[in-house]
Amino acid sequence: MNAIKFPWLTAIILLPLVAALAIPLIPDKEGRTVRWYGLGVAIADFALMIYAFWYKYDFQSSTLQLVENYPWVPQLGLHWAVGVDGLSMPLLLLTGLINTLAIFAAWKVTTKPRLFYGLMLAMYSAQLGVFVAQDLLLFFLMWEIELVPVYLLISIWGGQNRRYAATKFILYTAAASIFILIAGFAMAFSGDTVTFDMAALGMKEYPKTLELLVYAGFLIAFGVKLPIFPLHTWLPDAHGEASAPGSMILAGVLLKMGGYALIRFNVEMLPNAHVTFAPVLAVLGVVNIVYGACCAFAQTNLKRRLAYSSIAHMGFVLIGIASYTELGISGAVLQMVSHGLIAASLFFLSGVTYDRTHTLMMDKMGGMAKVMPKTFALFTIGSMASLALPGMSGFVGELMVFLGIATSDVYSSSFKVVVVLLSAVGVILTPIYLLSMLRQVFYGEQSQELHLDAVISDVKPREIFITACLLLPIIGIGFYPKLATQTYDVKAVELAAHARQVLPVVAHQQPSSLYSRIFSTPTLANSQVESSINISE
Repeated sequence: MNAIKFPWLTAIILLPLVAALAIPLIPDKEGRTVRWYGLGVAIADFALMIYAFWYKYDFQSSTLQLVENYPWVPQLGLHWAVGVDGLSMPLLLLTGLINTLAIFAAWKVTTKPRLFYGLMLAMYSAQLGVFVAQDLLLFFLMWEIELVPVYLLISIWGGQNRRYAATKFILYTAAASIFILIAGFAMAFSGDTVTFDMAALGMKEYPKTLELLVYAGFLIAFGVKLPIFPLHTWLPDAHGEASAPGSMILAGVLLKMGGYALIRFNVEMLPNAHVTFAPVLAVLGVVNIVYGACCAFAQTNLKRRLAYSSIAHMGFVLIGIASYTELGISGAVLQMVSHGLIAASLFFLSGVTYDRTHTLMMDKMGGMAKVMPKTFALFTIGSMASLALPGMSGFVGELMVFLGIATSDVYSSSFKVVVVLLSAVGVILTPIYLLSMLRQVFYGEQSQELHLDAVISDVKPREIFITACLLLPIIGIGFYPKLATQTYDVKAVELAAHARQVLPVVAHQQPSSLYSRIFSTPTLANSQVESSINISE
């Protein structure tokens, strides 16, 4: 086969799945061979991904690349259509890194190791498929396949209330998937042609009411995954009961699927409806930030505190998406990448702590910095990144979102001031609950039940390596953001331009106020309205 025509994306997606199907054939009783096999497959797939993007991907192009389109089930109009652009490529690399490290983090799994590593590889494959699918039915199929391994990973290898958490997760996400199917079919059957090709769906013109309803359906479906308040309640329970590798993938990859889909579907394919819903996203983003920070401060469970922190950080993604600026959208993508790395490191370290103390209740810890100084140092670095310390990737992502919404000419000054000030309240609360977490776990009064000096050991070389693989890019992006932004800058410019091009049209239809029928605060800048009308005349 000609190297130029090699199906790179198909190979990247199917390699983990095919490898997972072969696990039952591996002769292994204690799980040692299986774990090396799983890690080797993950590393090979990640390496294949890096090679394909390094040599076959053009960073200066915003169009879909490495495109493959094969008829799969012609009777249903289902095509194996995949492609990658600046929006999906960095998230693919994030998925590859975190899944590989999560498999390495699961080194001590002894319960049903064949099933565990098989589910991890199958989930890895489905996640990759979500980010590259260019057929709506294929996207939905990958989205659904990913749910089953997550449910089983929580319900079998989770904590004491694992079945409750797993059931809540599957009920929320499966119910949300119905909205994807309904909204998708509404788009596919609208107009004279029936198609599931996402590029063709984005070019269709939909009746205004239908587009608003479809947008709302997608917002609910993807809002559960992101998650958006009040669709978030499954996340703290899932994190609280999932094992450390499961939490790494939940926070590092699954939440990003929701943010990615919001940009891909709601912004790119439904720009007219986005004009109406953009201020709603900004308001929901503010609610996420403040609510998540307040709830995080009230948690005594270590992983639940980090889970609510994730809800707060995802609020910045919503504000960036709503900003209508290149800087804001770029900040939203960077925030997803940054939070994926930061959250994965913190949840892994919380798992390291749990392995030593056998508790996640912070009031039962204390004084651990003396016997676990390396763990304390790594936890501190991760927490500093999460609270957006300058020099860390979290600072760059949040700053870009703030500047993006503050410089947007789509909203009135009063609306932007309210959004920025309320978001800043959440930013102020973040160091409070993170620093208090460090104080409770590593300082404070020592718990007599832990027998610190006799039992607890510090972080091991394998655990240091996993954490370092996450913290190094966090620091690297913090000092040189272009390491990440250069992969999607061109796409961010295109997305902002694509979203803004419908603004003058809608403003001309409603010259008094772009949002007057729904909101009283956000308005399109008067100068932009006047200039666009003059040009059209």
